[in-house]
Formats: sequence, structure tokens, C-alpha cells
Amino acid sequence: MYKTFYSLSTTPFSKELKHTEAFESTPFREASAALNYVKGIRGMGLLTGEAGAGKTLALRAFAESLNPSLYKVMYFPLSTGTVMDFYRGLAVGLGEEAKNRKVDLFMQIQQAVMTLYHQRKITPIFILDEMQFAKDAFLHDLNMIFNFNMDSLNPFVLILSGLPFLQDRLLLNPNRPLNGRLVMRMKMEPLNKEEVAGYIQHHMQRAGARHPIFTESAMEAITSCSQGWPRVINNLAIHALIHGCESKKEQIDAEIIRHVADGLRL
Repeated sequence: MYKTFYSLSTTPFSKELKHTEAFESTPFREASAALNYVKGIRGMGLLTGEAGAGKTLALRAFAESLNPSLYKVMYFPLSTGTVMDFYRGLAVGLGEEAKNRKVDLFMQIQQAVMTLYHQRKITPIFILDEMQFAKDAFLHDLNMIFNFNMDSLNPFVLILSGLPFLQDRLLLNPNRPLNGRLVMRMKMEPLNKEEVAGYIQHHMQRAGARHPIFTESAMEAITSCSQGWPRVINNLAIHALIHGCESKKEQIDAEIIRHVADGLRL
């Protein structure tokens, strides 16, 4: 309904936005540069950020930018399934029929990575998301699985992604061996005031807005209520458009944002 009221051609602030249409904020550009750095030298990298910081979008943009004839991307959110399901998923993702025993799976995964890299000239890229939930034993396993030729070769790229306290967990004694092998650490920060305004304008223009719908005071209110986190900006903006449509407001002002923020308990 609000799309018709505001003469929009598509839904703004949608998850379905193509990565090529993403707003290139400073955090997004920095994350993209960090991920491409790991790709260039191969090895392990760490991407952290608060929930809704834009980590998944940065990872998706990175994955979709890769040449499939040179890179094979495997994405695993740790929150789905058991740890053994994860190991089997690695094997299946590499084109193998997963073994049953853990030790056999480890050898199978390593051999498949080496075959992919040396014989087919393809670098496997593993993206492990929600890693803040990983147990120390699992992190220890990762250090073992991705240790090739006594740590003298990196025929892979491994990206660990999660909430900021994942970095703290990696500093604990049991996880120091894995932490010491990270060649990149990147934490995504919130958008600043200017970027919040640019972010909103970018998404509204992509949606076909013919004139400014969010006033300057509205964007300032969104900056304050969201603290610059993209997911919160999206929620505020969408609810504001719905409320503005219901109230027959041609423009979204700070009063509407405050009303919506109260409803979202921000």
C-alpha cells in the first residue's frame, strides 16, 4: 500500500537488493577490501560486527564477485545442525560422499581441498557464519582441519564471521593457535550521520522515489534511534513509511520516526 502512496516502483530497504546495488558505506568498503585481501594471499580471516551491521551483505557481495572457474564458495551458518553435520557439509560441498567417522572426515576434507586446488586450479572459500556460538573444541578442530603441510601451505580461504565477542573468545588460551593464524581481522562499525542520510536516500532512489520523502529531521531522528546500524535503519524506515501512508503524510518527519521507534522499543 505504501509503495502506491509514495509512488515507489519497488520495495525499499529490502533484503533482496542485489549486492551491486548496495550502498557503499565506509564499513562496507572496508569489509570488502579486507575480504579481498584474504582472497589474494589465502588463509584465514575474521569478520565481526554487531547484529545488523551488514556482515552478511558484505560476505554475499564478496562471494558473488568471485569467478566460479577460479573459486568455489561454501557458506555454512553454524546455527544450523550439529557440528558433525557441519563436517559432513564441508565434505559434500567439496563434492565428496561424507565419511562417518570424524577422523576420516578430516582426512577426506583435506584431500578434497588439495585436489581442488592443485588439480583443478580452484581455490575453495569457506565462509563460516555465526561463529560466536562455536565451542572451543570446534575451534580447535578448525585449526587442525585447515593445517596443510605442517602449516606451510594455504590452498584455501577461510572466513570466520560473528558478533564482536568472537574476537575475545579467540584470545582465550585454548583458541590462541587458531587466532595466531588469522591474516586479517575486520570489525564492521556503524554508519555515521552523513552515511545514514546517504543510505536512506540511496535506498529510496533505488525504489523509484521521485522526491525526498524523509525530511532532514527524520533522518537525524533515525540516526539517533538506530545508532547507525543498517538493520535498525531498515526497520525504522519501513515502519515509518507504513505509518506515514496510514496517516496520509506526504513526507516522513521526526515525529513519525519517534512514534515508530517507541513502537519498536528503540
